[in-house]
Amino acid sequence: MLPPASVSRRALLRALSSASSAIALGGCAAFSDTVNRFDAAAISTNPTLLVATNRKPVNGGRDTPWFGPERARLSVARATLAPPDQGRFSRAAVGLSDWSIVRIDPVPKMRDLLVPMPAMRDVLIYVHGFNQTFETAAIDAARLSDGIRFRGESMVFSWPSKAKLFDYGYDRESAMWSRDALEQVFSGLIANPAVGRIHIVGHSIGTMLTMEALRQIYDRHRGTVVERIGAVVFASPDIDMDVFSSSVERIGPLAAKITVVTSTNDRALAVSGWIAGGISRVGAAEQDQLKQLGLNVVDASGQGWGIVNHDLFLSDGQIRQVIRRAVEGRATGPA
Repeated sequence: MLPPASVSRRALLRALSSASSAIALGGCAAFSDTVNRFDAAAISTNPTLLVATNRKPVNGGRDTPWFGPERARLSVARATLAPPDQGRFSRAAVGLSDWSIVRIDPVPKMRDLLVPMPAMRDVLIYVHGFNQTFETAAIDAARLSDGIRFRGESMVFSWPSKAKLFDYGYDRESAMWSRDALEQVFSGLIANPAVGRIHIVGHSIGTMLTMEALRQIYDRHRGTVVERIGAVVFASPDIDMDVFSSSVERIGPLAAKITVVTSTNDRALAVSGWIAGGISRVGAAEQDQLKQLGLNVVDASGQGWGIVNHDLFLSDGQIRQVIRRAVEGRATGPA
């Protein structure tokens, strides 16, 4: 992902974007507020985030920072969130308010994670990338779900990142180590009768972890997995192109569910490729290479105006619409 200053950078981007939108829309605010109420994400009306993490709990997982960078057994919990201030003249309108964690309540087992309801619900799982704390990953999951107006349950899978710019090696190994835990989460959701389809958004190194877990669970369950997995979105995938191509060949019909968001001007992936000995990353690959694998590909090179351009799935409205269309089973492509 981004260096430690990324949180403040994201806040600045949101502030500039929100402020310009407020100026541009001015007189349409009342209409916009009405539309938003009818098109609200489930997480905005019930601010609860499902949590699965193999980070070691801190303070019993009941107080900030909740979970640290050390590796541990899988824990599941429900996080109660506080959404950003709403309203035309709120702090959120100028990017100064964001999601926050109020409390986290551990849950004994995966099957107890979803509160029983009459109808099945889809689940959106966010798998974060490099250089993330548990809290920033959880907040990004909430922002993603809210940004695409997701109507089901939202979940973060948070693997043990050291959340430091120069610990890329540790993060990469931790992500690979976490594949069994993520497969366990997939299996638990598939076995849960309350769950409909499972949608996955992986970012950066999190896409490598997601692909490994999908490959493992497809080997075990085949057709059952294909039926239950909905959209799989890889945003700025930090994966070796050769490794990725080999994995795509091993997941059968699941490959057709994958949408890859690429950007040839993603500076973070350029650095990652350099660290990897010059081997290109999937998120910076040319569209034709990926389309030949039978994947849906969206080129975001023309989107955003930042220096790094590695988190467009959160900061760019058109890319959020691409993810929304993929989750809803509609055609992807530039909005």
